Amino acid sequence: MTVEEAVAVADEIGYPVLVRPSYVLGGRAMQIVYNQADLEKYMREAVVASPERPVLVDHYLIGQELEVDAICDGETVLIPGIMEHIERAGVHSGDSIAVYPPQNLSPELIQTIEDYTIRVAQGLNTIGLVNIQFVISDGVVYIIEVNPRASRTIPFLSKVTGIPMANLAMQGILGIKLKDQGYRTGLVPSKSGVYVKMPVFSFNKLKKVDTVLGPEMKSTGEIIGKDAILSKALYKAFRAANIEIPEYGTALLTIADKDKHEILPLAKRLVAVGYRLLATKGTGEALLEAHIPVTILENGEAKRENILKSMHDGKIQFIINTMTEGKTEETDGYFIRREAADNNLPCLTSLDTAEALLQAMEMMHFQLQAVGTEPIF
Repeated sequence: MTVEEAVAVADEIGYPVLVRPSYVLGGRAMQIVYNQADLEKYMREAVVASPERPVLVDHYLIGQELEVDAICDGETVLIPGIMEHIERAGVHSGDSIAVYPPQNLSPELIQTIEDYTIRVAQGLNTIGLVNIQFVISDGVVYIIEVNPRASRTIPFLSKVTGIPMANLAMQGILGIKLKDQGYRTGLVPSKSGVYVKMPVFSFNKLKKVDTVLGPEMKSTGEIIGKDAILSKALYKAFRAANIEIPEYGTALLTIADKDKHEILPLAKRLVAVGYRLLATKGTGEALLEAHIPVTILENGEAKRENILKSMHDGKIQFIINTMTEGKTEETDGYFIRREAADNNLPCLTSLDTAEALLQAMEMMHFQLQAVGTEPIF
């Protein structure tokens, strides 16, 4: 595909688009592109495109992402569970926080996902494992990816459901039917409790890697947090992933224009749990307009150095930093993210991840309220 052909496709399907080479794994060189200039730059600099090595251009759907692993023997389709991603579509599934069972799906959406999984697995004549990734956009369920193979979520789903998925898949390949082992087509009822699959990153060892989350996978492992409720399971998962959750301190907010309306309720919740807010000029002005207390960092040559020094000296406890649409580089943001990684400070580049961390932080805080003067008994 030439640059001109890619631009023509993007104009036809509409921006933003997801562009990726067809010959890579793990989201390597995949990118969300918001305008023609960045698409042209991607085609010229990021990939080597040719008839033998084509580039795929897809319309990017903004929505909630889900993932299913199923086992099929050619007839029966066993679905051990549905995993709900915390981060919206656009973050690689290997870098997303996944929750089992899903906490925000209606019975109708669950039924649709179950139906689509069965139809795809049977339609592809699958023998063994199949992984399907979905996105829900404006209430509509879309299939965004089908992988007729074992995925990285098999160990997690096998462990939390107690279903030996790899073993059953191999039995199916050998001709042993699922129904003869006591299984039937459909979604297995969820187990009690909430299980969180949390990615683990090695940014402190990978010194030049940008920590911003996106379509290209960057995690190097994962852990599981389990509890009766989501907030506690998230707390355990964050701690197990070596993400410290300070009970109080200062949070630095540097937010892209497209996300400023979403940061306001999160900022209010940060203040409610006892955090002081520090923000760059544009973000700070948006917070002040919403009557949220914040200290604004004025623009200037010394701004970056002051921020980095404050992080190094322990005056900032964690950072929320989202990138501007269409920007492939953001010098200040990159150095802030790298300084955070080098000092083991939580630096969240997705507001969905920030929401999850806030749930865990709020669970740690207990507010004492008067019960009134009337006798309790």
